[in-house]
Amino acid sequence: MAVDPRTLGWLSRALNHEMAAVQQYLAQSVLARLWGDTTLAQSLHAEALEELGHAAQLIEQQIRLGVAPCAGQLPVARLGQRAEDLLAHDRQLEANAVQIYGDALLHARRLRDDETAALFQYLLGEESEHLKKLGRMTPKGNDHG
Repeated sequence: MAVDPRTLGWLSRALNHEMAAVQQYLAQSVLARLWGDTTLAQSLHAEALEELGHAAQLIEQQIRLGVAPCAGQLPVARLGQRAEDLLAHDRQLEANAVQIYGDALLHARRLRDDETAALFQYLLGEESEHLKKLGRMTPKGNDHG
């Protein structure tokens, strides 16, 4: 089965993004726990697990296409001195995801790759919801610096 190399590129880019998100949310969860903000820590940990689920879906699609998954080199997790900083970094992370999945979806639709398009459409919806949720979140105002 010949697979479009650009499709593989989008899948790899998406996987790298999801694994970076897992790392960022986990690191932020630990930081929030160390600050004593258990509510924020639990919320960030739940986000990490959700992003891990997205990564698993991307890996499954790559394997179906006969490709060995590789997330590549992950960027450094974005932390901060306050909960507000964490949320700002996370909003940027999710905005990037929405951009990636929107562009990847357009590519898959152009190729009439319905299976990959459906995956990108689902993940675009998930990340759009994350972004909306983050836009509604307000930190308690604790300064942990």
